[in-house]
Amino acid sequence: MENQVMEERYALSMGRLLELQDEERVREPYRTYFKKTAQFIGICGEVLEAALEGGLSSWSGDKLRTINKRLYEDILEEHYKESYANPAFAARELGRELGRLLSFLYTEIRGDIVYAFEGRMAEFVRLNEAFLEIYSLFGDGTPEEKSVQDVLYWYASDYCGDMLTARLRETLDPSADFAKRIIMESDLSDLSYLYRFGEYVSPNEEGLAAFLNGLPKETVKQMADTFTEGFVRGFAVMRRDLSKKKSVAIRFPLGMERMVREAVRNFEARGLSVLIPRAAADSVNRNPMGKAGYSSTPPNRQYEYDHRYDSAVFLDKAFCDRKLAALKTAYETLKKEAADYAGPAVIESFGEAGFEPENKEEAWAFSKRQQKLYLEYKNRSMPVANRYIPGDETSFTIIAFPVPAIGADFADIFAETIRINTLDYELYKTMQQRMIDVLDRADYVEVIGRGANTTNIRVRLAPLSDPAKETRFENCLADVNIPLGEVFTSPVLSGTCGTVNVESVYVGEICFKNLTLTFEDGRVVSADCDNFTERLPLDAGREARQEAKEAGRRLIQQQIMNNHERLPLGEFAIGTNTTAYAVAERYGILDRLPILIVEKMGPHFAVGDTCYSWSEDSPMYNPDGKEMIARDNEISILRKEDVSKAYFGVHTDLTIPYRELGRITAVGMDGERIDMIRDGRFVLAGLGELNRPLSF
Repeated sequence: MENQVMEERYALSMGRLLELQDEERVREPYRTYFKKTAQFIGICGEVLEAALEGGLSSWSGDKLRTINKRLYEDILEEHYKESYANPAFAARELGRELGRLLSFLYTEIRGDIVYAFEGRMAEFVRLNEAFLEIYSLFGDGTPEEKSVQDVLYWYASDYCGDMLTARLRETLDPSADFAKRIIMESDLSDLSYLYRFGEYVSPNEEGLAAFLNGLPKETVKQMADTFTEGFVRGFAVMRRDLSKKKSVAIRFPLGMERMVREAVRNFEARGLSVLIPRAAADSVNRNPMGKAGYSSTPPNRQYEYDHRYDSAVFLDKAFCDRKLAALKTAYETLKKEAADYAGPAVIESFGEAGFEPENKEEAWAFSKRQQKLYLEYKNRSMPVANRYIPGDETSFTIIAFPVPAIGADFADIFAETIRINTLDYELYKTMQQRMIDVLDRADYVEVIGRGANTTNIRVRLAPLSDPAKETRFENCLADVNIPLGEVFTSPVLSGTCGTVNVESVYVGEICFKNLTLTFEDGRVVSADCDNFTERLPLDAGREARQEAKEAGRRLIQQQIMNNHERLPLGEFAIGTNTTAYAVAERYGILDRLPILIVEKMGPHFAVGDTCYSWSEDSPMYNPDGKEMIARDNEISILRKEDVSKAYFGVHTDLTIPYRELGRITAVGMDGERIDMIRDGRFVLAGLGELNRPLSF
């Protein structure tokens, strides 16, 4: 009966959408907006109906490619200037406030692509009805902005629970197997399978899939084995019981399906069902900081940047309270699946050129009040998730591979990446232990830059009660973070002071230029970058330069600090993977590598939570048997009094590459100074092997 009602609502809404394309009752410029959006919904409707009738499987590769182009061409860079998805264009054509609201609506409706390919009629119908309700407001003239925003608000509020439950189900319930079926059942030699996901398909995806098809079977299996064994080893290192778990989620970039298929087989051989969730499509579930789930090369990164804070349309206290209640209900509905969940196994990609965003005043952004509410919601929601999926019972692993966009040396860089991901575990374990033995005798560590790098920071280390059984640095090898190559700790915040400067560093898809963070007692007190100042003309005035600097600070606050004004130093680490660094220098790709690899290529500093957030009370041991005791800092320990004060929901790594590094010195309580790195080279006894790759 419920399905019949939904089918009737679908038929009624699609019929009405067809009618409005011939109507003149809404005046221009709004008429054109509604007609174009209705036409887009019609294209998605064709896909939905084919999916529900089982006809998509018979669509040819040419038809799939054609539909992919029709669905995404509007937001491609060459068309985006005149797209209603562009808030600046929409505001100019439709009026500032109505334009911004209608741009939000069109962007939300673009989620129909996902719902169509997956045959999710209910989500499709809800958007249709919201669109038609707003269309009706324009029938008697131009409505008040509040009337339009009210419709959008109640759409998000009324269906918040459905959206959260659907999102949680696809991340926890193995029966939600849309993507898995494509991967396991398709002929991967026919690249048209890529278009069956419904994601945008660029030359990157086809090139990557074709490249993997050309690799020997044993090479693909080696990649998958490294990936899945890293996940399993993570449980062993953390002394957690994987046998209690029944599912694992794989996140990956489109094009890696041949490796993913092998990984699915590996996990299933261990008794784990594999989930393959897509990145969230709706503004209720999207994360402003990035995607979690499978996805493709963005059709337009500026489009995604423009809409990262679209939830500002409806975010208020009542909505946050409703969302939190809905989250609790969703987890309770899926508590068995949550208890079975072992964690995510993530494949990342790298190689795209840097993205320099344009900050548009027409794009939605959080007010100060909304920012506070957003952070409060995150702090209130984390304990809910941790109650059903305890952080001390799960693990994860992350590995990364290049995409063809990295350039002509793609095949060679891919081969080098496989080598980097499979370096000698035992060799690095021994060398890193030598570093830890010295660091365990230190009171603090000094890190000094060289050349133009202005880094000058003192990092205080946690005290050891029993050095024979305890350590303050984790010996990080190839398990949860692949590749291997770092030792890390949670610093003591009091007394950790100074400046961290990096010439160029990627955070997500954004490359920060001349980034500088200043710390006092372990907290960020100022932050600057040159992302906007370097674009100014030479004769730019003082006011323009001040505005550019302020734009840079806002970008840091949004992208690095997840909108917090002050964050603590959650991690200090020393990377040892000189092999990765040498590859980066040889091919000139340092600015194309992901933080996952870059963090192993010099000292790195993470702002936000410690590496142990939500599992600080779970013992962690190094291969030598010593317990890693530096799992807390002065902020995370507040969880024992008020958990809302202990976590920030962000952990952003920033690495100083060896070439910008003057020295790293361990300073003991008695003033003894031991240099570990000097002028970009390891000088501690027993680490000479790490300098071999640097002789280029």
